Amino acid sequence: MTEVYRSGQLYGTGLPARMTPREARTRAFDPRRRGVDNEQVRAFQAEVADELTDLHRQIHRLTVENERLKRALRDWQAMHARECRPPNQGHW
Repeated sequence: MTEVYRSGQLYGTGLPARMTPREARTRAFDPRRRGVDNEQVRAFQAEVADELTDLHRQIHRLTVENERLKRALRDWQAMHARECRPPNQGHW
């Protein structure tokens, strides 16, 4: 099984939770004495959220396509196995 890391933590099973576009858009940051431009932060968050949205769509599309291909391969293998089976020679 593949081991996955996120934030330095090892996940022994499964995949870590993905950040959602909403989480990227709404993330709040603690104010600092010499803070950053809030508008720049929000613009960056929107850009990251848009990219996450696109990536989530791509992952979904590829997952669906992968399942379709696996089904098609299983069907082909089953059909090919029946065609390649030797005829029954009357043994038991």
